[in-house]
This record gives sequence, C-alpha cells and structure tokens, in this order.
Amino acid sequence: LSDPAKHTATWKHAIEKARAMPDPWAEFHLEDVETEPCIRYRYNAITGGWAQDQVFIKMSSQPFGKGAMRECYRAKKLSNFSHSSNWKSASNYVAKQYMETVGRDVYFEDVRLQMEAKLWGEEYNRHRPPKQVDIMQMCVVEMTSRPGKPVYHLEHYIEGQYIKYNSNSGFVRDDNIRLTPQAFSHFTFERSGHQLIVVDIQGVGDLYTDPQIHTEKGTDFGDGNLGVRGMALFFHSHLCNKICKSMGLTPFDMSPAESTQLDCTNKLLLSAKTMLRGCEEQCGSPRVRTTSLSRMPPILSQLSETSSADENISDVDSIPCSPLSLGLSKLHLSYIYQQHLFFTDSIHHFFHSSRAHIHRPSCVAVEVERLNSLFLERKIGQSVLGKVHLAMVRYHEAGRFCEKDAPWDQDSAMYHLERAAMCGELEAIVALGQCYLQLPHHVLPEIKLEDSMENRKKGFNLLLQAAEAGDRPSMTLVARAFDTGNSLPPDSTQDWKEAVRWYDCVLNMTDYDEGGEFDGMHDEPRYLLLAREAEMYQQGGFNLDADPQRAGDLFTEAADAAMEAMKGRLANQYYMKAEEAWSAMEE
Repeated sequence: LSDPAKHTATWKHAIEKARAMPDPWAEFHLEDVETEPCIRYRYNAITGGWAQDQVFIKMSSQPFGKGAMRECYRAKKLSNFSHSSNWKSASNYVAKQYMETVGRDVYFEDVRLQMEAKLWGEEYNRHRPPKQVDIMQMCVVEMTSRPGKPVYHLEHYIEGQYIKYNSNSGFVRDDNIRLTPQAFSHFTFERSGHQLIVVDIQGVGDLYTDPQIHTEKGTDFGDGNLGVRGMALFFHSHLCNKICKSMGLTPFDMSPAESTQLDCTNKLLLSAKTMLRGCEEQCGSPRVRTTSLSRMPPILSQLSETSSADENISDVDSIPCSPLSLGLSKLHLSYIYQQHLFFTDSIHHFFHSSRAHIHRPSCVAVEVERLNSLFLERKIGQSVLGKVHLAMVRYHEAGRFCEKDAPWDQDSAMYHLERAAMCGELEAIVALGQCYLQLPHHVLPEIKLEDSMENRKKGFNLLLQAAEAGDRPSMTLVARAFDTGNSLPPDSTQDWKEAVRWYDCVLNMTDYDEGGEFDGMHDEPRYLLLAREAEMYQQGGFNLDADPQRAGDLFTEAADAAMEAMKGRLANQYYMKAEEAWSAMEE
C-alpha cells in the first residue's frame, strides 16, 4: 500500500469510534440466551483449503427476516482473541439457514463461492475504482449440541439499508441505481478472461453478501450458476457506465435495437430475480452446449495503490470508502480490519506464485484478433464470448427479451448469431451458413434471408470453415457443392477433385453405426457416397482424371456397405457396375 502507517492509523481510529457506538441489538438481550458450542469452518480461497475451530455463540430462537431461500437469526459470538466473557460487548452476527431442506454440502459450497467472490473484490479494488467494494466474510457453523448437528451460515451483521443491485438473471432496478455494482460485475468477466462473472450483487453500500458466480461450464457454485446463459442475461441489461469506461472495460456488442433500448430508456429487467439452474425460461432451441474446463483459481495479480478519489466518476448516492461511514457497531471494524490484513498478506503471497493475467475485453473485435492468432483446431469452440452470444440468440428466440405476446427481435437474434460465428462457435457457423444458402437450419429456423449471390458466397465460406473444423454434415454439403456446382460462390467452379477430397474426409470418419448409416445425423449413408465417388472416377472431368480401376474398387466398397445395410438389391447393382468399370480398363 502507498502509506501503510497512515492506512493503519485510519483503521484504528475507526475501530475506537465504533466501540463507543451503542449496540443496536441491546433490546433483544441475546446475552440471556443459552450459550452453544459450535464447530466453525472457514474457507481460504487462495489455498483452496478449509480450517476449523471451536467457537461459542448465542442465537435467538426466532428468525427476524427471510429472503427467497433462507431465514435469518440474530446471533452473538465471542471473539477468540478476547479473554472477556462479556456477551454484551460481543459482536453481532447473522446466522442464516435454508428454509427448504438442502444437503450440508450446499452450505460449504456457498461459503466457497462467497470467499472466491471476495478475492475478486480485492482485485477490483487494486485497479483504483472511484468506490471500493468488499464482500462479507462468511463461514459455516455446526451446532454440535443440537439434535442432528444442524449447520448455519454465519456472517457479521452490518447496519444500513440493504439493497439488491442486480440478480443472477439481470438487473434489479431501484430508485438510486448504483454504478459500482454493475461495473464490478463487468470487471470480473473481463479480468477472469471470460471464465466467470460475479453477479447477484446485494448488500449495504458497497459491502456485499450472498453473490452468485456464473462460470463457463455452469456446474459449480450451486444451482444459481446459470453458466453462459447467466452471462448473457447480465450483458443484455448492462449499460456500460462511467466507471466501466474509467477502468478500461469494453462494451459488450449489442444490436442497434438493443443499444437504443438501453441508451434511450435504460429499461431494466424489472422481473429479474434469483433463479435456479433448470428453472430459467426454456429456450425454443436446444440449450447452449458448454465445454467443461477444470476449475481454475482466481486469476489475480500483485497489489498496487488502492486510492480511489475521483469525484468526477463517483456513484449516485454512493457510499464513501471510509470505514467510518458504514455505521459498523462495536467490534465489527476490529474484525474487518483483521480480515483486511489477512487478505493483504495472503494476496501478496498468492500473487508471487500465480500465473499471468488473461484479461480479455468484452467486444467481439478483440476476440476475433485473439482467435486469428491461433491454429484452426484451437479457434473453434474456444471462445466463451461466442457461447454468450449464442445464448443471446436462444433467449431472443424464446421471447425472454420482449414483452409477453410481443414479437421477438429477429434482427437482434441474427446479430448475435453472426457474432457467435465470428467467435468460432461451430453451431453458429453452421446455422448461419445454412441460413445464407437457403438450407434448413435448426437455429432460428423461422428466419429467412435474401437469396443473393453475396449471401450464397457468405454461406458457402461459412460451411467450408465448419467443414475444415471437422463438422461432418458441412463436409458433405461442401463435397456436394464441388460435385454439382450448386451453392458454389462466384469465384469457385465445379471441381470433382475437391469433391472427392471432401467425400473421403466424410468416409474416413469412424462414427458409423453397425448398419452402415451415419449415427443419427441424417446424412447420406456410406454406400451412396462411395457410389458417387465411383461414378466420378468412371466418367472423369472437372479436374479429375478418369480411373476405371479406382471406380471398380469404389463400386465394390459401395456394394459391401449396401449389403451391411441390408440393401441386397442395391448391392447387386453396385457389383455389376464394378464389373463394368473393370472391363472398361481392359479395353
């Protein structure tokens, strides 16, 4: 830090002032409640390990508040550093328990999520935003003296107005919309290299609790992790603000209609609320397929100065950074200061062994530059940003982004399909290519594009790209184009040599079923492709030399494949054609 001595003095002064504040829970006389022994479990997001110790708490028997999934109980806990047993001066805590029965592992996963998010708060602060953020320290306590040893979440009670700034499925609007929570979510997406985004931002000022993390694979961090679909929901309602711009974050690509909606009306998703995976709106097309990646540790870097005083980019009604402004009672600040020192030391230690940043902007143009620097086999399906744009397509098609019974925005859906294709998302490349070529397509099947030479050229080039990436149906379509001349762009001509090359690529793939047919892809069976190759070699032309020997061999292979597929009559025809080809060779 730039001036550790001054920083420490500020915290000590804040702690002394907080100790003189009255206890807001004095009227509930928690000191008279029975003292219960607990096992406390704390997670270290840097090492990925858990620590446990014994603590003593007093908890009220009745909840004082409820959320969507959990209810809250007032509690006090004696500090392990204090030799006093004066419960009146003990810190105030909130114990939270799920109202529905859930597995104990859910409590531990929630803590792991929140502590991972806390590290991202530290990384955000390192980049000197106008208002710093923090995420509450949370642990699991096991009530060892109670039947069944139930578990609770335990975190410090913070006085102040509790506000939910955004949810895991878009924005929640309040009268004093804040800039920092939205910028923080955007920051985590870019700084993690698109691997995750921290959302569901809620709390007092910029002290947050109960966040949610959407990850690229979408399977960890509980049922609130909506994966790339959650990322899409955030960006569809995110209007980059001056804090985003001041921190060098790039706007997510939006269609003209979507940009106009955000710029002119700033219309947020009023119905947004915390959603569980599997409960979100079902899309008309199959769900977005995501590629699983092994879990990575938070990608952070060395601490630098954390000053944050630029009044020109401050929040509306934002909470100042000074700890004195949070209204923390009694020993809260002492505890938070201890955690601050712990995180500072731990992060410094972690940074020396962490890998380099993989910061990636949110815009497609930069992503395309990155992908163009890779080999072909690494371009396809390697962009989370592409998956997010494809998820946008799904939501538009499902009517998620329009009023009930209103027509969905086909232009915006096509815009995002194009961006997904540009980012190397194979499903988008294939669908867009088929759409340009007037072929049936399962993504946005209702949309019909103009049949023009320019569109046909675009379509063929997209399917050629998909074929080169190993997409079998696209290989067949490209082979047919070179074979018949249909669907070829103006700068290409009928070429049987190229057609044979692509037919061979299809035939050399090993995923046929026992009957000789392709496995559920509705492609042409093996024997038909072999027979077509045989016919081209028998006739010759279009850059392919006639080869009767090769034609006879291929007809024989086609006959054998037809026999395997229980096509006896067709097999006999192919055997006869093989004999004809070989007899022509003898002549």
